[in-house]
Amino acid sequence: MSGPLAGIRVLDMTSVLMGPYATSILGDMGADVVKLESPEGDLIRQVGPSRGGTMGGMFMHANRSKRSIAVDLKQAAGRDVALALARTADVLVYNLRPQAMERLGLGYEAVAAARADIVYVGTFGFGQDGPYAAKPAYDDLVQGLCAVPALIADAGDGTPRYAPINIADRVVGLHALAAILAALRHRDRTGQGQRIDIPMFETMASFVLGDHLGGLSYDPPLDGGGYARLLAPDRRPFRTADGYLCAVIYTDRHWQRFMEIAGRKDWRGDPRFASHASRTRHMAEIMTAIAAIFAGRPTADWERLLSEADIPHARMHTLESLLRDPHLAEVGFFPVSEHASEGRVRTMRVASRWSASQPAPGRAAPRFGEHGRDVLREAGYAEETIEQFIAAGIVAGLEPEP
Repeated sequence: MSGPLAGIRVLDMTSVLMGPYATSILGDMGADVVKLESPEGDLIRQVGPSRGGTMGGMFMHANRSKRSIAVDLKQAAGRDVALALARTADVLVYNLRPQAMERLGLGYEAVAAARADIVYVGTFGFGQDGPYAAKPAYDDLVQGLCAVPALIADAGDGTPRYAPINIADRVVGLHALAAILAALRHRDRTGQGQRIDIPMFETMASFVLGDHLGGLSYDPPLDGGGYARLLAPDRRPFRTADGYLCAVIYTDRHWQRFMEIAGRKDWRGDPRFASHASRTRHMAEIMTAIAAIFAGRPTADWERLLSEADIPHARMHTLESLLRDPHLAEVGFFPVSEHASEGRVRTMRVASRWSASQPAPGRAAPRFGEHGRDVLREAGYAEETIEQFIAAGIVAGLEPEP
């Protein structure tokens, strides 16, 4: 493996999306990520179509740059395998509840006894010093607790809805990534490992409220919270005469130019448009007014007019048209490669550009348990012991050698 994290080993005991998303980025950066799966395999392997039935697209993208070993942690020998792997790891990441890790004999104290300077990271639902500590958490539940459906209802037809992406999993996964990198830096300076808890609820609450706490930031409150621009019902892609177009009319200059091309010079003396603050206060009615204006011309006309006025705009893609975007094609964003079991697959390159240590996927997403023998050898197990583990079902996904 190459990249800025070459030489770092991560024991990835996460499943589904939040943890795997974070660890896949570590893998792209060059870390050796060993994904420890249960004998049933990561549930997300089954999500979406795949040629083999266990390599769905979401799994493929969240688990590239990793190796897979499947271990039955409910057996004492399986727990010992996990501790042996932790002894070789710089980072252990899990997304079981901490109570479950303790029951497995893999709590922080047990793992730190195997490797004192390990960075031990838990990504789970709730902080352990509050009344929700033992509750399970999923993306939808955390969205609801953090008011995302309520905000969507306020901005729409009054019906609460979840955001149609796993926004909590991915936001919290990125926070986990940042915490892991910072903890490794701390260890570089001090030699000290540590336990880090990254709760979904608190992390996502700060993400949402950064935009919407507003006047509730003050005591007593100045208003009921909420960012008016984001909650305007007509803040959406504008319907044109023949399609849709996204446009952001934001600065004073943008508005002066839009008034010109829209034929609304009368707005120049309207106090609602006088400043960013006043536009924000009246954003709902302003967005409704400009939505009616956009409906009067075809998309191509608006693209030309907005380009000439230097007003930011973009076409609204579908998933299929996004794959044909000319910019993404030019930068080579969707490389196609050959997967050992899935054939030709499309992936996504690392978006950032580095001048000295460019991250890149080191390998395709692993088949279930396919690297078990190699990982156990690296942990110091003899060939005979490895074959005994496979025969006894302690290590899954492999057939015993004859």
